[in-house]
Amino acid sequence: MSATARHALIVGASRGLGLALTDEFLRRGWHVTATTRGTVLPGKERLTVESLDMTSPAELAGLAERLADRRLDLLFVNAAIDQGDLPITEVPTDMFTEVMITNALSPLRTLEALRGLVAPGGTVAVMSSEQGSIAGNTEPGYELYKASKAALNQLMRSYATRHADDGHTKLLIDPGHNRTRLGGPDAPLDPDETMPLVVDVLEAQAGADGLQFLDRYGKTVPW
Repeated sequence: MSATARHALIVGASRGLGLALTDEFLRRGWHVTATTRGTVLPGKERLTVESLDMTSPAELAGLAERLADRRLDLLFVNAAIDQGDLPITEVPTDMFTEVMITNALSPLRTLEALRGLVAPGGTVAVMSSEQGSIAGNTEPGYELYKASKAALNQLMRSYATRHADDGHTKLLIDPGHNRTRLGGPDAPLDPDETMPLVVDVLEAQAGADGLQFLDRYGKTVPW
């Protein structure tokens, strides 16, 4: 595909990192299909908005059907929730289930449902976090969120193994601690400054083999 025809599907673009990521791809001339859970995004050139609750297999199937004629250069899944800093012994079962479904199971279901839209040589990526690094888990706190991101990384490893020969670049991206609803108002990073770095990494890694876990500078994050 020519540079002017590049097309990204950003799953989870209502606000925060996903919205900033969408804006950066549009700024660079990409065509973007962005999914939201009912949020109305401002109309912009080269932007198509689709409604999606990625925890719903039926909605994923419906989106795949609606986009069946698209060929994507990038499929990026950005979605996560956090239910606060509770010790794991105080986490209710329903809270554990909700976080794991949203942060780990649903992103992989989304990749499986939509991967057929990705062109040969295209990229499949998921927003992860350094909080999912087992090697890097040396400070207390946010045990459930950390566990959900570690589970996401492990499931992505399984996905990459299962689809090792599909010709797609596969990436887990750690964007750093950003000022979003999830990251909180005191986070040190601004999404409008970090997402251009993330897009730099996505563009630079296009065509790379295997699965990589990278930060916003393209450096490897310890598993």
